Amino acid sequence: MKQIFFWIVLFSLLFSFLNQAQAQSLSTTKPTEAALELPQWVKDFRRWDIITFGAFPFSMFFVTTVTDIIRWKEANNLDFSDEGRRYAPWPLKSAGAVEMTNDEYARTVLIAVGVSAVIACVDLLIVIIKRTNERRRIESRPSGSIEIIKTPYGIQGADNPTGAEENANQDTGER
Repeated sequence: MKQIFFWIVLFSLLFSFLNQAQAQSLSTTKPTEAALELPQWVKDFRRWDIITFGAFPFSMFFVTTVTDIIRWKEANNLDFSDEGRRYAPWPLKSAGAVEMTNDEYARTVLIAVGVSAVIACVDLLIVIIKRTNERRRIESRPSGSIEIIKTPYGIQGADNPTGAEENANQDTGER
């Protein structure tokens, strides 16, 4: 368990130093906006990474609770006496609770990592399907079709920051 933790910390530090060095090298030069555009697979991987790490605490909580419930069921068939609650999940544990062994804890962490990775993969799959459907919808339109972009009233578009078009279209009633 300590070796796994050591390798995770080492990898994280190495990755952060590489990102910092890359950011410094990018900031010294002034590339064009097109050169800064990342490939779509990099953006997708970054989203997968963020969702995996974001889902991990929730996955760990639920997997630990389920593991404790299974241990409690196997130990004494969910007995609610003070002696029987030694294996109960966190809010129901009594004093002198039996802690998980290192193997059980390692298994719990690995299952939580797997669950959070599956959640991120499902999210990635949904995003890719939506992107593909949107691309097909746009490509299926006839050429020269007009695209209407709806914005809430009072918000000026990026193309017209002064709002001159809205002012020109308003009828003041003065003749």
